[in-house]
Amino acid sequence: MVLDIDFVRAQFPAFAEPSLQGQAFFENAGGSYTCKPVIDRLFRYYTQRKVQPYAPYQASQLAGQEMDEARERMAAILGVEPDELSFGPSTSQNTYVLAQAVGAWMQPGEAIVVTNQDHEANTGVWRRLADRGIEVREWRVDPVTGHLDPNDLEPLLDDTVRLVCFPHCSNVVGEINPVTEITAMAHAAGAFVCVDGVSYAPHGFCDVGQMGPDIYLFSAYKTYGPHQGLMVVRRALGEMLPNQGHYFNAGSLYKRFTPAGPDHAQIAACAGMADYVDALCNHHGGPTGSGALRGAFVHDLMRAHEIALLQPLLDAVKDRNAVRLLGPSDATLRAPTVALALNRNAETVAAELADHGIMAGGGDFYALRPLQAMEVDIERGVLRLSFTHYTSQQELDQLVSALERVI
Repeated sequence: MVLDIDFVRAQFPAFAEPSLQGQAFFENAGGSYTCKPVIDRLFRYYTQRKVQPYAPYQASQLAGQEMDEARERMAAILGVEPDELSFGPSTSQNTYVLAQAVGAWMQPGEAIVVTNQDHEANTGVWRRLADRGIEVREWRVDPVTGHLDPNDLEPLLDDTVRLVCFPHCSNVVGEINPVTEITAMAHAAGAFVCVDGVSYAPHGFCDVGQMGPDIYLFSAYKTYGPHQGLMVVRRALGEMLPNQGHYFNAGSLYKRFTPAGPDHAQIAACAGMADYVDALCNHHGGPTGSGALRGAFVHDLMRAHEIALLQPLLDAVKDRNAVRLLGPSDATLRAPTVALALNRNAETVAAELADHGIMAGGGDFYALRPLQAMEVDIERGVLRLSFTHYTSQQELDQLVSALERVI
């Protein structure tokens, strides 16, 4: 099944916005355009439901119902129970709260495993547990390719390891890590697993229940939604970790890791992401079964379109003398997040691309550890070109043409 790109783009008001005409957006790894169902739900909530939810009057009842709907429908797509899904202000904040819980649960002398392929949000907070006497072991990337080899994890695992933290894919390397395989290795050693899905989720929601990690985190503002962090914490681990919320909410799994008052409107608007998945599934004649089944169908539609666009871009940059492509040159092995180390400042190059209608960014993207591990000049940074399924062939051609002129 081929993705109907015209139908897709019609779901995003940004593509009809006059001020954005002629501009091709290639900084999606930093945040995606928002789909219309999310915008519509957010507008409706702010105009009709902006009251304290769960009170007995109608507006309040509708407000609570929309929040519950978002949790139930997104949990179904992710293949988990509704109370295993929490919402928070950002993935970085959600990870911080989890680290406080894990730090209180673990004992000095026990160990966690982190990688140097991660965005700092999914490594820094875990590394700071060393201050509590927790041993931190680093699973390291190949310094040439940035590859995270599962074979290198095995020597790090023993009966003292309680948690293994790694990214579904890095925000600069882009290679897709085998979550199911790594999770099985960690579980066999008696460890729980935390996966940072922020850089993968924009390219299709995964059946987290089937993959098996105990924690899976991603950001709604990168998956066409509002600025919220979504966090799956499976029951076995969630009920074991100490409550981080109000003491009287300890019995509610999804409230245990939400110490601050949630953003009611943005949680409700997250149901718009499920609306969008349903719209794509129905338009393309997808299955009528469970949310996870429909989500998997849409995931595959998105990935097929992205891979078709990505391979020509990789081919255009991989052999250039002045360019170092980070991560695999095979589009099937990676997300369409392409980081290029250049022989000059990446932010300057991004500014030059803007003159050709290309919206991209340069810098370190909070990925200092993997860039340093691969001996990338941090002062120059990397040029990051990231897109998602709503990117068109015309925009990809515009990018390649601009790169020819600028690089």
